[in-house]
Amino acid sequence: MSKGGYPSVCVVDTHTTRPEVPPRLIQGRRRAGVAQTLLFLLAASASSSKLIADPVVTSPPKPLVIPPSKPVAHLTDGQDVVHDAKIMAWSMDAGPLLYEMDYKDNSLVIQKEGYYYVYSKVSFLDIDVFYHCVNRRTERYLGGSIPLLMLLRLSGGSSAMRSNSFLAGVFHLTKGDALFVEVSATSHIARLKSYENIFGAYMI
Repeated sequence: MSKGGYPSVCVVDTHTTRPEVPPRLIQGRRRAGVAQTLLFLLAASASSSKLIADPVVTSPPKPLVIPPSKPVAHLTDGQDVVHDAKIMAWSMDAGPLLYEMDYKDNSLVIQKEGYYYVYSKVSFLDIDVFYHCVNRRTERYLGGSIPLLMLLRLSGGSSAMRSNSFLAGVFHLTKGDALFVEVSATSHIARLKSYENIFGAYMI
């Protein structure tokens, strides 16, 4: 009881809030959050640098090599070639293309009957008379070889001039037929580059 016999009054403050968190505790939580963020960033940086430093090495894909669908041959001159006096030889070291055709005794040997596009190019020194032939040997003709293609060049110049001859045509060939290139003199053949002298055939 208060003075005068009246009961004491208890005043309740409804606007009272929760006590504030001590400043040190708030600062400690902030520091912990910053430290965790820094640790996360450092870990992420280390992982990314490891990925950059250790790239995954993969071997390049192998090229797809599709074999020809029909017999084909392409031959060139080369340093390993020794020509006969008139019959030209062809390099087996210069990456020859031989598919379902054989090379024997300076000749292309047909393995499959059919129509073939036959070609030959030679570079030569144009002196006096020069000829360039693609000949065929076959069991159907016992009299020797048959000329399929031919160029004859008569030169009236006194000095040697460099020239070339290209022959091509389509022929029906049988199994066992042999094709070869003949010139008037292989000593007149220019042999600076292997691709200057070529010989080939392919089935059409």
